[in-house]
Amino acid sequence: MGQPMSAAKKVLFSRIALIGIGLIGSSLARVVRRDGLAEHISVATRSKETLKKAKALKLADSYSLDPAEAVRDADLVMLATPLGAYGDVAKAMAPGLKPGAIVSDVGSCKESVFRDVGPHLPKGVHLVPGHPVAGTEHSGPEAGFAELFDGRWCVLTPAREADAEAVDKVAELWRRAGMMIERMDARHHDQVLALTSHLPHLIAYTIVGTATDLGDALKREVFKYSAGGFRDFTRIAASDPVMWRDIFLKNKDEVLDVLGRFTEDLTALQRAIRRGEGDKLEKHFTRTRAIRRGVIEAKQD
Repeated sequence: MGQPMSAAKKVLFSRIALIGIGLIGSSLARVVRRDGLAEHISVATRSKETLKKAKALKLADSYSLDPAEAVRDADLVMLATPLGAYGDVAKAMAPGLKPGAIVSDVGSCKESVFRDVGPHLPKGVHLVPGHPVAGTEHSGPEAGFAELFDGRWCVLTPAREADAEAVDKVAELWRRAGMMIERMDARHHDQVLALTSHLPHLIAYTIVGTATDLGDALKREVFKYSAGGFRDFTRIAASDPVMWRDIFLKNKDEVLDVLGRFTEDLTALQRAIRRGEGDKLEKHFTRTRAIRRGVIEAKQD
């Protein structure tokens, strides 16, 4: 018996394969399941324990430790592993990819996708890198929730010669997940995210790391009297360490560039404090308040 017409219209893909089922992958699985965007969801992970959790949560229709098996007959393959695993995963899954399949991803660096994934894809398979700019500090299949993507941006970075229909289908998937779509050059994406995401995480890891090096008595007081700023840094610094290790290594050049600029600005503020130049500090703090208002106006608060 066929599906009702209203349900059939919702289906975007006959079969979706999710390679990796952490926060983003499991959230997408919940969206696809909730809205009937695919007739079949398959999941592959490297960890038996993670696969067991995904199965207990009923996130998919089939489960495998073999990427090639998971992607067989899939119309869309979504890579949701740490960036450092992309090359090995792409090589492993390549024999299972069918002609016309779309391969996309959810990673925070985009130029590296072309380097690490592209060379392994068979002819006739479409690569459409993407980055749903959404997340929390939590990880694992149990951390996902379908509303994660609501009102957030998804940046797609396909090559100029990418198949237009494949790009449109990936865009529509994220649109139905509640996201706004932006198309961007991969290198430009990595430059932007180095400042908006990667540098803030590096700073958070550094500040919280400094706190962990304090003496036990002082450390207890830092934790006890944590103000909003330090609490926010601890939240960011609680993010998946493997994922962020790979982000910094894969977007090394752009992160180092923006880190150099930040270091120069920090040195200037340090000098102003040492010299008692309150006017310079106030001018700087006044100028940066506008950034917060811009974030609120863009509805990304």
